[in-house]
Amino acid sequence: MQINHSHLLIDSCCLLNLCASGELLNILQVISISAQATIVEEVKRELLEIENIEQFEDAIKQGLLSIVDFESDAEQTAFVNYTVDIDDGEAATGAIAINRNWAIATDDKKATKFLSQESPSLQIISTLEIIKHWSKTVNIEPSKLSNVLNDIRVKARYYPHKNHLLKSWWETVINNPYNP
Repeated sequence: MQINHSHLLIDSCCLLNLCASGELLNILQVISISAQATIVEEVKRELLEIENIEQFEDAIKQGLLSIVDFESDAEQTAFVNYTVDIDDGEAATGAIAINRNWAIATDDKKATKFLSQESPSLQIISTLEIIKHWSKTVNIEPSKLSNVLNDIRVKARYYPHKNHLLKSWWETVINNPYNP
């Protein structure tokens, strides 16, 4: 996984998955090598309502995750227009990412399709791409990687959609924790 932009704007569903992994801080340290991990204020509000989100707060304190808000009329207008088709968090994330030429991390299939149509050059990264990149970069043991994916599956109730490019990788790691 190569992030082709200065920032990776992470939406709430993806950040929840990364928090559920129990490895958010370690994952963000790997991401920070190539891009600044960022969330929008709307996503921060959503996440603060969730219990046991200490990793999220620690990531902000350690500077691994920064928070941004709308800075221009173009971003605000895009946000309003996008909310007709997608949820507020994804709309805010998409509006800022597109207007600032940043990459986005989301697992929301509807938002991915919509934002790809709005900006075909928008780089969209999924939870699984981030986890796979992290695991290869720091050479995570197969059994630990299996536990991380199971934590995401159980705690965040995440399961890749049937056409996800890394679905077979996910299934292999979960079903063969000692030899993915």
